[in-house]
Amino acid sequence: MQDLTEGVARFLRDVFPAKGELFARLAAHHAPHALFISCSDARVVPELITGAEPGDLFVIRTAGNLVPAYTPGADGVAASIEYAVAALGVKDIVVCGHSACGAMTALAEGHDLSGAPAVANWLRLADASVARTAENGDVPALVRQNVLAQLANLATHPSVAQALAQERVALHGWVFDISTGRVEDITAGPALAA
Repeated sequence: MQDLTEGVARFLRDVFPAKGELFARLAAHHAPHALFISCSDARVVPELITGAEPGDLFVIRTAGNLVPAYTPGADGVAASIEYAVAALGVKDIVVCGHSACGAMTALAEGHDLSGAPAVANWLRLADASVARTAENGDVPALVRQNVLAQLANLATHPSVAQALAQERVALHGWVFDISTGRVEDITAGPALAA
């Protein structure tokens, strides 16, 4: 906890004063241009990877960057997606998987998750991705397949489906390689940066 409180002190001393005008604007105006859905893995930091400033991204982080297909009822992920698309009007939605993903590794390698029933239940949302991955144990292939499956799940959300039909939003699937820093847009082609 000490490192977190020291970080807050550094933020207040060094960062906040240098970005005072930005935070003053953000206090009255919230207009992110993209919804970024990534894994909750601490090694994946959307703002750092994209060079985004505070206020640029609306971020949802879930284990395995999973997006449940739309169903009526209370759902924090669905509510966040709807708010980003319908209320904030984001223009782009990125689902970003990553190398060495613990969730995808557990699924690809068939780890025993009986000691973590909530995790096991959540990861069942990736069953279709596992079924579409040709070889058991192929974590990189599963990561990619999972990103594509989550994009398909996004399209089941009414706010996203409507925005897609009206060409107000674009979907993007990325895979971030932790060891190289490269980001591959698997919905468009080559890596974005070296």
